[in-house]
Amino acid sequence: MIRRAQIADLPQLAQLFDDYRVFYRKRPDLSAATNFIKERMVAEESVIFVHESNRELTGFTQLYPLFSSTRMRRLWLLNDLYVKPAYRGGGISKELIEAAKEHCRQTKASGLLLETEKSNKIGNSLYPSVGFELNDEANFYSWENKE
Repeated sequence: MIRRAQIADLPQLAQLFDDYRVFYRKRPDLSAATNFIKERMVAEESVIFVHESNRELTGFTQLYPLFSSTRMRRLWLLNDLYVKPAYRGGGISKELIEAAKEHCRQTKASGLLLETEKSNKIGNSLYPSVGFELNDEANFYSWENKE
């Protein structure tokens, strides 16, 4: 079952979030992950959908609000998508993405954006299969504050 995360989900959700970070080669830090997710939820700075099976959270996606000046509308950044390894291949990722799309429709946003590593073979085949288009006409740049 897909549903919006609640503060009562924090212990399991924080563990999923920390596992997600480890997948992207970050050091595990459950305490910091818990604080980060709690802050996003309490301040309503993100929207998190979870997949639950038998009271166990098996996956999540986290959306952050953005705005497009040229479109003059909200966009949502699908920043995080993670499913526990034991539950992969069963369509949970697609269900989470569909929940994100429905949230986009309900908030009258112009669309969803996401970024994934070129080496993420699963993600790079998943996203086109659920209607995302690769934008190869734009360059994505980043700047990191190292202070």
